[in-house]
Amino acid sequence: MKGRSIKVRRAADFAIRVLASGAALVGIGFLGWILIVVLGRGIGSINWAFFTEMPAPPGIEGGGLANAIVGTVLMTFFATGVGVPIGMLAGIFLAEFGRETRLAEWVRFGSNILMGVPSIITGVFVYIILVVPMQNFSGVAGAVALAIIMLPVVTRTTEDMLNLVPNTLRESALALGAPRWKVTLGVVFRGAKTGLVTGVLLAVARVSGETAPLLFTALNSPYWPRSLNEPTANLTVTIFNYAMSPYPDWQAKAWGASFLITAGVLGATLFTRGLLWYRSRH
Repeated sequence: MKGRSIKVRRAADFAIRVLASGAALVGIGFLGWILIVVLGRGIGSINWAFFTEMPAPPGIEGGGLANAIVGTVLMTFFATGVGVPIGMLAGIFLAEFGRETRLAEWVRFGSNILMGVPSIITGVFVYIILVVPMQNFSGVAGAVALAIIMLPVVTRTTEDMLNLVPNTLRESALALGAPRWKVTLGVVFRGAKTGLVTGVLLAVARVSGETAPLLFTALNSPYWPRSLNEPTANLTVTIFNYAMSPYPDWQAKAWGASFLITAGVLGATLFTRGLLWYRSRH
């Protein structure tokens, strides 16, 4: 009876391993397929003009996506400046000061819900609270939507990374008479700095390819982004517009922009993985 039970367990374990490995291979296969297609179709559109020239009028070949690239960088930078500090402060509260309090439970609950909210819902929310009162689309509204998407990612990552720092470090610093805030910033943050940087980079990569919230907030523009208080050009909405157009040159540039975003997100992901690997080795 006991031997039969062991055989059944080994068979079940083998079956689960096969299913898990098969699912992983399917996912990797689709990822590789996407990368190959985007690389093959997009690399041909990447040239100097792509990064330095403005979009050409409809039906005319040439031009580039310089305004969309700059607009995307500006909105991402602004969103990082808003979402990362707030997310880190929330994570510090959860890991260092709030811990098991009722407020901390509500913050974690809200963060989990916010992480699962579809990005298009975030876009509609920012449209109602910013675009409608301002009566115009703007890069500021787009950056706020991206910051909201980044917020729960940074919060959870900060809490998890700070919780990995041994309590003995905190206790030693407190025993020497250091204030709690200095212990957090000078000791705990130093011990978790690699993980915190990783969380920020993952949050930036998370919002780099968002299209739906920008359709409701920043919209798009064929002009140079002089201010974020007006409709702002960005790569993701430009991809949507160009891919749906009947012009082959615009469709080719949509593939080029897709390649640029994919390469950026993949590069950021690999960089963060490299940081984690370096951290584990040293």
